[in-house]
Amino acid sequence: MPVEVQIAAASVTPPPAAIEGWALGALEGADGGSGDICVRVVDDDEGRRLNRDFRQRDVPTNVLSFPADVDVPELDILGDIVICAGVVAREAAEQGKPYEHHFAHMVVHGVLHLLGYDHESAAEAAAMETLEAEILGRFGIEDPYGEG
Repeated sequence: MPVEVQIAAASVTPPPAAIEGWALGALEGADGGSGDICVRVVDDDEGRRLNRDFRQRDVPTNVLSFPADVDVPELDILGDIVICAGVVAREAAEQGKPYEHHFAHMVVHGVLHLLGYDHESAAEAAAMETLEAEILGRFGIEDPYGEG
């Protein structure tokens, strides 16, 4: 299965089929990237623990990407994405965006990280943000960076 969705959050989340669709859309929109992805939706406690353990930041964050570090020839595993539903809901409210739109953005953002996109430099950020806006536009979602 190219996209597995795990709901481990007690809070309201978008339907798993929507999450899967956004992930597949990101793969298609990024020059036809491919590979298996697991999207795990978590509550603040798990998000905080993962962020602390892997990024040394003791707060929950909106999205974490964990590229696969395995070489199994018969498998094409890109990696895992963890989305903290509570953080995404709070950010959406603060930014005046629909929750599902912001959630979709986090899925797309996470997939692009698994594919090697980053935003460490201004040029990388501009390229990644442009691609995110293009992919989200295919779902009828406005440019999350407010330029479209």
